Amino acid sequence: MTSRLSHHSFILVCLLSVITLYSCSSRKHAAISNTKAAGIAEAMSHLKSKKLYRFITDWTGVRYRLGGLDKSGIDCSGFALLLQKDIYGFSLPRRSRDQADAVNERKVSQLKEGDLIFFSFGGGAVDHVGVYLDNDYFVHASTSKGVIVDDLRLPVYQKAIVKAGSLKN
Repeated sequence: MTSRLSHHSFILVCLLSVITLYSCSSRKHAAISNTKAAGIAEAMSHLKSKKLYRFITDWTGVRYRLGGLDKSGIDCSGFALLLQKDIYGFSLPRRSRDQADAVNERKVSQLKEGDLIFFSFGGGAVDHVGVYLDNDYFVHASTSKGVIVDDLRLPVYQKAIVKAGSLKN
């Protein structure tokens, strides 16, 4: 147990250090980056499923590739599909807009670990999906940053959320 806890703490410290090192030299930007890193670390540390924690850390940084389904590149719906299958044993359709039809809708404030969040950045139809973690953080395959944990409270995401919920049984 102590070994696991030490390993868990080591990973969180490494995550914070890496994010801090990549931040700009600007104090304002560094403060924002450190705050974001702390939020991500806290959300990850509160995950109930250690298997989910390992899955996310294993995939973090994998680049985005439309239609991708492996470590050489993955898209958002492929990432959600693999995560739901590997962690929860659930099958999902391949496309994010079809995945949105497979959930029982609930309010964002009622989301639980593993629930899906759907976005429309192009206006109208669902065109992006992420997986809710904890404390308003979610994991997704970003077109610009690859697989990352991100803050759902950011205005870009708040404006684009169109549906969220848990998978239908």
